[in-house]
Amino acid sequence: MAVYTEVSFEQARHFLEPLGLGQLQTMEGCSGGIENTNYFVTTDQGAYVLTLFERLTFEQLPFYLRLMKHLANNGIPVPDPAANRDGDILHRLVDKPAAVVNRLRGKSELAPSGDHCAAVAGMLANMHLAAREFPMAQPNLRGLPWWNETVPVVLPYLETPQATLLQAELAYQNHVAASSSFAALPRGPIHADLFRDNVMFETGPEALDNRGQPQLTGFFDFYFAGVDSWLFDIAVCLNDWCVDLPTGVEDTARTQRFLAAYEAVRPLTAAERQLLPATARAAALRFWISRLWDFYLPREATMLKAHDPTHFERVLRQRLAKPLNP
Repeated sequence: MAVYTEVSFEQARHFLEPLGLGQLQTMEGCSGGIENTNYFVTTDQGAYVLTLFERLTFEQLPFYLRLMKHLANNGIPVPDPAANRDGDILHRLVDKPAAVVNRLRGKSELAPSGDHCAAVAGMLANMHLAAREFPMAQPNLRGLPWWNETVPVVLPYLETPQATLLQAELAYQNHVAASSSFAALPRGPIHADLFRDNVMFETGPEALDNRGQPQLTGFFDFYFAGVDSWLFDIAVCLNDWCVDLPTGVEDTARTQRFLAAYEAVRPLTAAERQLLPATARAAALRFWISRLWDFYLPREATMLKAHDPTHFERVLRQRLAKPLNP
């Protein structure tokens, strides 16, 4: 989250009125993330997140918003986009696409235990299954074609060792994508960005569920979602929830808890088991490329804080040195 487009209190108040969300009381710009303009807003009826989309278009956005609505209607805890009297959930504010969703309770768990990983994995598997019936389709816009387009743009900024690794891994992922095993991977709508800071857990008196486990209260920030392999979603999670952040080294115990909890809901196929090590590398590559792009070619924004691109270089090198064992 960031603030690229300034919205006044009065603009926000008039915007919210047709949505039936009550009278605006407070609004505050959000400092996390880098893609969209986000404000936390509170009304006399509740707490919400107001998002103005800086890159996604009016044509692309119905997929994301309708996917969230579909998941919410099927029992997956995700933000539910607010509709106006005509049933529209995609709106316009200061001439940009905009949406309002309910703000999830709780907070992100930035130092997850095995229990947190298991909770995320089980819900991720349920989300994949719930999304199977979603009728709309849109590709993962940060998938392999985007990697192929973006790597030549960031290469001039890199030292030789980084450039060599980046080009070699990109060539390998193009090879994997041409394989029959890759074609056999189960696919559907995926989140594609389910990092620790995009999941909420209960923090109050009801922090644990009836089994004594952390109570997951929601997945959010679906604006990188697209139709891709479910395995890619799993790999993105493993590269964040199940690694040591300072070094990128895999935490084997958390990996095992994550995979066991996911497979308790949806067992992996033979093709998924075969390609999990390669897909873990692909997920590290994807975020290394995007962070290089954001770091070296930043956009101006209030409160913008670019992520460190070297983190996913370390994760990729670790996945090469010690391939993930499913």
